[in-house]
Amino acid sequence: MPEQFLAARICEALQSLYGAQVAPETLQIQPTRKEFEGDFTLVTFPLLRISRLSPEATGEAIGAALCASCPEISAYNVVKGFLNLSFSSLYWGERFEAIRKDASFGQLPATGKRVMVEFSSPNTNKPLHLGHIRNNLLGDSVSSLLAAAGHEVIRTTLVNDRGVHICKSMYAWQERFNGATPESTGKKGDHLVGDCYVAFAQMEKEDPSVMDKVHEMLVKWEQGDPEVRALWEKMNGWVFDGFEQTYRALGIRFDKTYYEHETYLLGKELVQKGLDMGVFTRDEDGSVWCDLTADGLDRKLLLRSDGTSVYITQDLGTAERRFSEYKLDSHIYVVGDEQNYHFQVLKLILAKLGFDWAEQIYHLSYGMVELPNGKMKSREGTVVDADDLIEQMYGVAKATSEASGKLGALADDEKERLYRMIGLGALKYFILKVDPKKKMLFNPEESIDFNGNTGPFIQYTHARICSILRKAEEAGVKPVWKADAALSAKELRLIKLLCAYPQKVDEAAKALSPALIANYAFDIAKEFNQYYHDTSILKEPDPVLMQLRLALIGTFARVLEAAMKILGIELPDRM
Repeated sequence: MPEQFLAARICEALQSLYGAQVAPETLQIQPTRKEFEGDFTLVTFPLLRISRLSPEATGEAIGAALCASCPEISAYNVVKGFLNLSFSSLYWGERFEAIRKDASFGQLPATGKRVMVEFSSPNTNKPLHLGHIRNNLLGDSVSSLLAAAGHEVIRTTLVNDRGVHICKSMYAWQERFNGATPESTGKKGDHLVGDCYVAFAQMEKEDPSVMDKVHEMLVKWEQGDPEVRALWEKMNGWVFDGFEQTYRALGIRFDKTYYEHETYLLGKELVQKGLDMGVFTRDEDGSVWCDLTADGLDRKLLLRSDGTSVYITQDLGTAERRFSEYKLDSHIYVVGDEQNYHFQVLKLILAKLGFDWAEQIYHLSYGMVELPNGKMKSREGTVVDADDLIEQMYGVAKATSEASGKLGALADDEKERLYRMIGLGALKYFILKVDPKKKMLFNPEESIDFNGNTGPFIQYTHARICSILRKAEEAGVKPVWKADAALSAKELRLIKLLCAYPQKVDEAAKALSPALIANYAFDIAKEFNQYYHDTSILKEPDPVLMQLRLALIGTFARVLEAAMKILGIELPDRM
């Protein structure tokens, strides 16, 4: 990275000027602000104790020494206590040559750390909807981002396949659905079960006492009642088949799937441990609690009076199993900000139980997705269904592409694949370009706009580059790069942006924000289009310049593809 190169040279200059040994990582180096000339800026104030000069004089001395001893640095200027340094065209040419030769450019060195990312984690009482899409895309992208940053990543999901909410759908199916199946209704299994969940909400309005029947069903389930268990397995099977179809359409995968019915008993064991330790207390009705009032929180229920567990019970057990099995360095839960309190309590209880890894749990809290008319509510059926949305995006991509009239030469199956690629690219980019911590307003019309800061704009940029490279190949012109070639200001700008990619990966991984990668991809796509508008490539009369520019844009396309891959977005070679 340029910053590391610069830090090493500055340390050498400080040794030469003042006989001082300074650790490179202690230097404050940052990109130069746009209103000043330079590539990187050294903050000189911390070095005054070494130089015993004014900030300006210190900057002048270091700048002059660097220009005299380092041919890669071509100029400097000092603004108060800030030394702005400019790299030479030769330096950037050599940097670009290194990028061209590095097939894994942007992949950071292995850290030796193992990170588990839990995402999706749906309930088996409804199909996936727009909120789940944001969760899945964030979790998948954060996993890819951490892997690019050098971590070993385990993608996992916990399926909430038991509990009161599941029994609601089961009870409604028994009472209202006359033995309906996915085959008899022609519906995906998760959609059929979702209909049952919505139906129960209406049943409860009509007769609130039906909740007693649901609680009876839950107790029977935990007691292993054969009839209840058989219905539960059948309906969950329908849902799992439906989920798998949606995951496949979104390009989502998991390394490990946990099921709540397999993990809630682990939590019960920890509850007994907490009782033995005196961390938890049992009330007169038999319920078990953890009193967190001294920590500024409330009392937290861990087991109901009938002995059934709650969400946090299984989260305790699952966390303990995962850290024990995988020896994790950290565990990231991708869950909406409505659960902020839940994860605050989870970490605190685990710490009270004596687990020193409790601090290695991190809740990636993201803003919920809202519609123009308010929040989505599953039990009222006011959601944007994930499957419907995927098909809608496919339809718009198809209509837009056919209207352009540029795909006539493609076979029908290639066209279909391209429509899917564009539709998903539009959807994924629209979701991921927003900082995870911010709430999102999902506007269908805006999400399928194929202009501006959108996935299809970036996909089209890549397709444009591929088209230029194809035409060059057909004409027998090969890309050739010469590190000492004279570069225009726009070409230097492109190279500097490409060089920033590893740093952007590192920054985004530390922030757990794919939005930084999304907006980086948009920035470089926008910069390329401006370059393409202002610069002749295939019509360049100088063959050396033409070959150089082909080499430049070919590498540009590769970096753009790597960045978008982190977002789970494919880039087509024609549109």
